[in-house]
Amino acid sequence: MKLEGIEARYLRMPHVEKGMAVGLFGGSFNPPHEGHVLVADIALRRLRLDQLWWMVTPGNPLKDHRHLAPLAERLKLSEVITPDPRIKVTAFEKTIGQNYTARTLEIVRARNPGVHFVWIMGADSLQGFHRWQNWQSIARTFPIAVVDRPGATLAFLSSMMAKTFDRARVDEEDAGALAYRRAPAWTFIHGPRSLLSSSALRHRAEAQKRRDED
Repeated sequence: MKLEGIEARYLRMPHVEKGMAVGLFGGSFNPPHEGHVLVADIALRRLRLDQLWWMVTPGNPLKDHRHLAPLAERLKLSEVITPDPRIKVTAFEKTIGQNYTARTLEIVRARNPGVHFVWIMGADSLQGFHRWQNWQSIARTFPIAVVDRPGATLAFLSSMMAKTFDRARVDEEDAGALAYRRAPAWTFIHGPRSLLSSSALRHRAEAQKRRDED
C-alpha cells in the first residue's frame, strides 16, 4: 500500500530494540546533500549511536513550501545518498499527521520505552530554534546534539537555546554518553564542515533551468 506514491516502509517508525542509542535527524532535505550526510556521519560516530533516523518532514511550518519537492522524491534521494545501514530514512510524521517537532518527539518517546534518543541538529538551525513551536519542550524531551556547520561555529553561543540551557551543556568529550543523559542536556560537536546547502542547490538548479529554457 502506498500513500501519495510513498512506500509503506517509509511511513512506519523504524524498528528499534530497548537499550539502543538512536539519533533523530529531521529536516526537509530539499534536496538532501553531502552536508546532511556529513552531519549524520559525525553524529553516528561521536554520539556512539546504534541507529540514526533520517526524518524527512512533510513540510517545515517555518519554511516556504512553494519550492518543496514531493515527499516521495525527497525520500528516494535521501535513500540514495545514505548507504550506511544504520541510517534509517523515514517519513513516519506523515502517518501520525505531525509537522511540529515537539509533538513528534512526545509520540516517539511514548511508543519506544527503553530506547535512548538524542535530537540532532546542524548549528545553522540553532539561531532560529527558539521560533520552533514549544522549543523548550523539545529540549526537555530528549538530549540535543548540535553539529558544527559553516558560519555557525561561534554564533551558536548567542542563541536563545544556548543561553536558556547554559547549565545543561555537556562537554564535547562526553558526547558519547549524551543519549543516556536525562534531558535537558546538550552538546556542541566540532568536526569537518560542508559548505553545501539545500537552498543554494535549489537556486543553482533553478538558474540552470532558466538557462536551458532561453
